[in-house]
Amino acid sequence: MNRLILLKRPFNREEIRRVEISRKKLREEVLERVKYVKTCVMARELCLLVRTNRAVLEPKDVKDVCSYISSLCKEEGCAEPSELCQKAASAVGSKDEEKYLELCAQSCVKCGEAKRPTPKRETYVA
Repeated sequence: MNRLILLKRPFNREEIRRVEISRKKLREEVLERVKYVKTCVMARELCLLVRTNRAVLEPKDVKDVCSYISSLCKEEGCAEPSELCQKAASAVGSKDEEKYLELCAQSCVKCGEAKRPTPKRETYVA
């Protein structure tokens, strides 16, 4: 009920500082989430799309997309999944589909999706 009471005085410096710190912290969290979606989520979605539709894709298509996925993983700092995905991309042209599928599966298991930011309580922003 106290929240509904309007302030009859201007904010003091300490209150303004606390609001600004909260805003900056929330901004950092939002930007971290945006980066995560641009890299990890995009990589996982593309990987799933390629793996479920590889029968209709040309080997060059698969190789190109896998290389791009590898670069997304690398950008996020996930070196091992990036290397595995790049090796899978190289295996596509070698006609060894079993090797490609194994490398692709290993990359998915090691994917940075495991380091997904923990969901936080909903923050109300007016």
